[in-house]
Amino acid sequence: MYIHNGIYKIKMIEKTINNSIQPVKSDKTSKLILSLLFDGIGMLSYVLPIFAEVTDLVWAPISGILLMTMYRGTIGKLAGFFGFIEELVPFIDFVPTFTITWFYTYVIKGGTGQE
Repeated sequence: MYIHNGIYKIKMIEKTINNSIQPVKSDKTSKLILSLLFDGIGMLSYVLPIFAEVTDLVWAPISGILLMTMYRGTIGKLAGFFGFIEELVPFIDFVPTFTITWFYTYVIKGGTGQE
């Protein structure tokens, strides 16, 4: 009885959490804002040139994972790979990979596959 009651409580908590999450009204706009923010974070390494390569080593895998998470399918996988490499290679991390991916996804491809 106790285990059954505990499972019931967990199910109720999951149901409450799932019902309280509201979908974003404009996924396209929120991804653009996040893309600009993440590109800005990636370019912060130029503020302190001494620590630039160390911060790039930390930011590179985070950037790759974020790109794969934000953009689904092949676009996300390719963007994640190129974002990771772009952050690791010295002197090219000024390229706005997140914003370029957003532009390709929503302007060139029309957002297909991202619903």
